[in-house]
Order: sequence, then C-alpha cells, then structure tokens
Amino acid sequence: MTIERNQTLGEFIIDKQEDFQYSSGELSRLINSLRLAAKVVSHQVNQAGLVDIIGAQGTANIQGEEQQKLDVYANEVFINTLINREIVCGIASEEEDDFIAIKGKKGTNENKYVVLMDPLDGSSNIDVNVSVGTIFSIYRRVTPIGTPVTQEDFLQEGDKQVAAGYIVYGSSTMLVYTTGNGVNGFTLNPAIGTFYLSHPNMKISEDGSIYSVNQGNYLQFPAGVKDYIKYCQEEEQGRPYSARYIGSLVSDIHRNILKGGIYLYPSTKKAPNGKLRLLYECNPIAYIIEQAGGKASTGKMRIMEVVPTELHQRVPFICGSKNMVEKAEEFIANYIK
Repeated sequence: MTIERNQTLGEFIIDKQEDFQYSSGELSRLINSLRLAAKVVSHQVNQAGLVDIIGAQGTANIQGEEQQKLDVYANEVFINTLINREIVCGIASEEEDDFIAIKGKKGTNENKYVVLMDPLDGSSNIDVNVSVGTIFSIYRRVTPIGTPVTQEDFLQEGDKQVAAGYIVYGSSTMLVYTTGNGVNGFTLNPAIGTFYLSHPNMKISEDGSIYSVNQGNYLQFPAGVKDYIKYCQEEEQGRPYSARYIGSLVSDIHRNILKGGIYLYPSTKKAPNGKLRLLYECNPIAYIIEQAGGKASTGKMRIMEVVPTELHQRVPFICGSKNMVEKAEEFIANYIK
C-alpha cells in the first residue's frame, strides 16, 4: 500500500488495521483515545505562561519527585480519556503510586488492553519553553478477561508490547507510534485539530554523529561509560561527535531518530540502578527504536528482555543508532568480570 503524506492519523489507523496482531478494533480505538488526549494536553502546553499551569504543584510523586502542575493535568487528562471511553481494563502511570483497575459500568471489564504511561516527560522544562512529551506503552492483559487486573498484567517484558509511542510537544506537536510494523510520525495541524502523516516509515541510521548524555554526572558514571564518552570526544575517524542534551527524554530521542545518534542515561553512584523507569520510559522507547532499526540496551543486555519486578523499576538506558550502541556496550564490557 502506498502511504500518502496527507493521510490523517485516523485514516492511517483504519488502513493499517489488518497489521495488528489482534485485529478486533479495540487497539485502533485505544490509539484514537490517546490521540484525543494528546490534543487536549498540547493545547494546554501551548497556553503555558498565559494561564496558571506552569510551576510546581506542591506535591511529590511516588518516586519523590516534585510534581509540576502540568504533570498532574496531563495525568488526569490521559487517565480520564481512557476511562471514559471504556477501552482499557487497567492503567499504570508514573505519577500514580499503584496501577488503576477499571471495573466498567457493569462491574466487570471485558477489554483486553492495559496502558502504561509517562503523562508528561520533561515537565520541569515547561517553565523555560523547552519541548516536553508523553510516552505510552500498550500490552494485552495476561489474566483472565472479565476479572480485575493484577500487577501481573503490567509487569510484562518489553518484547510483549503490542504498541508504543510518544507525543512531543515542541515547535509542532507530533505523535510517533509503532504496532510492530515500523514507525510512523504524525504532525498536528492546530488550525483544524487533525494529525497528518508527516514522517512515514521512520528509520534511524546505523551510525550517527550525536551523543546525548548529562555530562554533569560524568564523575559518577561507570568506568566503561566514561571511556565511551572520551571515545566520542576524540578527533579521529569522523569524531568528535556533537554533544546534544535537552533533558526531555522524548525530545532527545526524537532528534536522534531523525538525525542519528546515541542517548545514554547510565547508572551512577547515587542511582546504581539508573534513573529512568523501565515500564513507562525505557520499554516503549526501546520498542520504537528497534522498530526504527536501532538498538536499546542497559549496557549489558537488551532492554526489552529485562524481566520487570515492580511498577516503578529503574534501569540504566542506552539507545539509538545500532553501531553506536554496540560500541558503547564494548567499552562497558571491558569492566565486566
């Protein structure tokens, strides 16, 4: 099928329905719900500075991180949209202490999917007008349909995802997602509120010239990561690479997919298990990166093969252009006994 660039997201979802592993229509409706919530959040993000939506909320999430007003707003919008449209049986959010089991109006829920999400990644950047984003991950439940969801439905390996995506709220709002048949990006036309296919069949180059890492943590990095950063800075064979770090995961990943590069958030002395959440950030981004032809790793193993043990589990995270990630793994392996 020929992909038309003026195709809307809704039309694309209908055309690609047969590509879904479980073609029941529910997954299409679910992605359409996420699209709706994204438009609502996008509008509010664009109002920052004009309405009372920037700044701290005065509360902390389960990780002890100070919540921004937009964190709370985006979390409520996505949760309420998914619940009101009755298309999921459970939701887990980075901003919630525990998962949400959705009973349905009849007291039982026959829906098959659970959603895990980071409603507003990089929200601390909103005050300074830097791009932020939303990350989502979709799984089929593993417990019997009609029974309440349990933690088992959410603690699934990343390679069991049926869909994943992100929305970046920047100079334009883009929704990028995969259902296991490549990655496609859609840009919102705010004048009419419609997402149009703007980036069909997105691919990340095998090699890149950008490395993205918070070098303020350099002294706390493992020796192998330090060696790789020095390698990136050497004047030799196409290096030094350019250092680019926005501090909004979605924005850094989106740029690297388009331009080629590597993103690193390794373990540190203060955070030996890493900082990024496996279920809400690493798994969905890894799925997208792999579908775009790249690689995602803890530095020692494939991200999507990590067995989750808790909802808010953290892991070291390295992803991007395949050859760059493999080179970083080589340096890390030098120190593995």
